[in-house]
Amino acid sequence: MNTDLLDDKNIMTMKLLHYFITEKNYNPIILQGVDNEIWLENLNEDYKVVRIVSNYIHNDEQFNFDVFKTKRIMKKIKKKTLSLSMNSLSIFLDLGENVSNKDVSNFNYIKVESENDLDNSDLIKKSFPDLVKKLTYNEEGLELFSRITNDINEHNRKDAEKVNKVFKEKLPIVTYILIGINVLCFVIPYILGIYPSIVDSFCVHGDSIRAGEYYRLITGIFLHGGVLHLLFNCYALFVLGSQIENFYGKLKYIIIYLFAGLMGSLLSMTFNDSGSIGASGAIFGLMGSLVYFGYHYRVYLGNVVKSQILPLIVLNLALGFMLTGIDNFAHIGGLIGGSIISVGLGVDGKSSTFERVNGFIISAIFLAFAIYMAFVFKMV
Repeated sequence: MNTDLLDDKNIMTMKLLHYFITEKNYNPIILQGVDNEIWLENLNEDYKVVRIVSNYIHNDEQFNFDVFKTKRIMKKIKKKTLSLSMNSLSIFLDLGENVSNKDVSNFNYIKVESENDLDNSDLIKKSFPDLVKKLTYNEEGLELFSRITNDINEHNRKDAEKVNKVFKEKLPIVTYILIGINVLCFVIPYILGIYPSIVDSFCVHGDSIRAGEYYRLITGIFLHGGVLHLLFNCYALFVLGSQIENFYGKLKYIIIYLFAGLMGSLLSMTFNDSGSIGASGAIFGLMGSLVYFGYHYRVYLGNVVKSQILPLIVLNLALGFMLTGIDNFAHIGGLIGGSIISVGLGVDGKSSTFERVNGFIISAIFLAFAIYMAFVFKMV
């Protein structure tokens, strides 16, 4: 092994990598054209991005260029991850004496030559109070290098297993059942010649629901206006539902589908004075849920979410406002409902407890608001 790998700067780099990856679950960011820097990301931490810089910066001119370059890259990461805010911390391991110690707007950094610098940093004490303690090892030299390397590799192996488990294709049993229910609710009454009366009795109709027929809020999402309407929604349910069932699991999937459908029905009866039927509100909820999942797994789904799912949502909502006969308020209600309940249910291994609690609180507030709008305020 090259002994240059074991100098103080590289050992410090390895120690910091070990801490941020194995203790704080940061993941490396692959950046082209960036040398002697390691970028790490974890959206659940105060500093979403931690940057370890081993490149020698000897004067203010180089430092100012580094700040400019970092802010430019951060804007791209913020845009790619659909983040409203993106705090970063730069850890410089070789900052020259000619660089003046100055505050830079929206740029957090520390100069680290030894572990004492970390121990004396207010930024570290506030956000990573256990960092210095975790940098203490019994091993030295090659043994330390080997231990850190093995720990990081083991952590990455476990992460890879979790990802494979999430994305491993499974039989979408619940999706098949939901499609079957939608088909049977159309075919059987149609064959018996009673489909119009079934629609009248079970569609989402504001006055009937306010009169006590609350079951219509759910039964209406399993009825359709014709063969094409049924086929389109069943196809969308197969494509989206099988993915949501795979990513979230069967129970969470059922909750997302029904909650999105319920929210779609409530907004529909608020703004629509005629009957409404169809699974599209619940399907829009699945799209919102997929966007939330893709946010946590943006390394794998980020481009799909931006280039396919989001444009599909926007296009369908736009068509809903431009064309007649489409209950777009059911779409909007379902989209919001599916998105926020997904936050509450969480993505296994990704969502924090704080995030899930807030998701359930927001879901409860939105549900109460939708009930008030549908039963008390009444736009129609």
